[in-house]
Amino acid sequence: MNAEDIEFWNGRYRQGRIPWDAGRTPQQLVQWLQRNPQPARVLIPGCGSGYEVRTFHEYGWDVLAVDFAPASVERARAVLGDLGSRVVLADFFTCPFERAFDVIYERAFLCSLPPHRWPECIRRVWECLRPGGLWLGFFLYGHEDEPPPWPMTEADARQLVEPRFERIEEEPALDSVPVFAGRERWQVWRKRAVPLGPSEEPS
Repeated sequence: MNAEDIEFWNGRYRQGRIPWDAGRTPQQLVQWLQRNPQPARVLIPGCGSGYEVRTFHEYGWDVLAVDFAPASVERARAVLGDLGSRVVLADFFTCPFERAFDVIYERAFLCSLPPHRWPECIRRVWECLRPGGLWLGFFLYGHEDEPPPWPMTEADARQLVEPRFERIEEEPALDSVPVFAGRERWQVWRKRAVPLGPSEEPS
């Protein structure tokens, strides 16, 4: 089934086939929030079960999460309880956000998209961030025989991400779920004021 199809993701959530779901917020995000005690406005696209919504909220952030799959939104709202209103059923690529974000959080969203959509996604992230805003979280690298997920290569990052963002922090993920183990990197990318050049197609 086409992974760009809403029903693909609805089916996975309704069947409980969600091996990317860690059931918690990754520790490196918590550590970053502790090191950066100046809350601002954050967007979580493709939020899944939404555990990070509560974590950002607890650290004082103004958080909005979106997902285009109704089953995902239902699950996130159930997980979040009183914070369920922070999760909106919407398509990240077309949702008319009222104002720019200081941070966009990544985990298992970019790699859920086939590579031909990466340039569009990276451009959209860049457009939705304020000047100097950060795209941070967990980025999947390596190879996958039967996608999704679709991991990036380092060449993809150089060709697609670096023209619009400066890489300012990187380390291996410390507590990946088994399906991502050894391939996730915690990264922080800062938005460039002007792209260095046109994004190319993924390698």
